[in-house]
Amino acid sequence: MSLKKINTVLAAAFVLFVLWFGTEFILSPETTAPGFGLPNWPSGDGGGFLIVKGIRDVVLALVLGVLLVTGNRRALGWALLVGALAAYGDMTTVLAHHGSVATALGVHGLTGTLMVVNGLLLLHETRKVTTAPAVPAPTV
Repeated sequence: MSLKKINTVLAAAFVLFVLWFGTEFILSPETTAPGFGLPNWPSGDGGGFLIVKGIRDVVLALVLGVLLVTGNRRALGWALLVGALAAYGDMTTVLAHHGSVATALGVHGLTGTLMVVNGLLLLHETRKVTTAPAVPAPTV
């Protein structure tokens, strides 16, 4: 399988996964939130932040999807690298609030790392190889 096909499959998987997960946070945060890794359900109006997280995930998925569908593979690589910061931020949030270390590392950390790998592979795939200009041979 070519690098381009591997990158496309990985990127499409991220788009679908993040879109699904974000939609779940919007539609039923009370059933989705326990899988996020935090130890306690938000009190008061704090549950609204779970919907904000879902919206963030859906928007990220749509941006990645548009770049994938339109063939902007270099921009897709950069977007995956930047989007990985959201996953690492989620990991840090779970760890900072005494949540599940396994979920922080195994879900959020792994997702961020796979996004970085996919982003770097896309940037590698789309790099422009330049050759040094030919130097004329000295005349004697």
